Amino acid sequence: MIDWLFRNRHTGELTIAQVPNAPLIVFLVAVVVRLLLHPSGTVGTVVGALATVALIVWAGDEIVRGVNPWRRMLGGGVLAFTLIGLLLR
Repeated sequence: MIDWLFRNRHTGELTIAQVPNAPLIVFLVAVVVRLLLHPSGTVGTVVGALATVALIVWAGDEIVRGVNPWRRMLGGGVLAFTLIGLLLR
């Protein structure tokens, strides 16, 4: 089961984590900006929205193009968690 879950379907290697792609980098930068600068008002809203949209794009990309079932499930879990968080606001 471990092999099936983590085996990269393109390279045959085990893949648990990968180098971040552009949407994940945007999300991480937005989170760091919020943590370090504590923007308020319109800037804070834009930074928060940017982080959320970037995370949703990353999760959707993982669901569609994830290299193994683990990556696709991770994308699905993050997408569900993010959407539930938005609905509960």
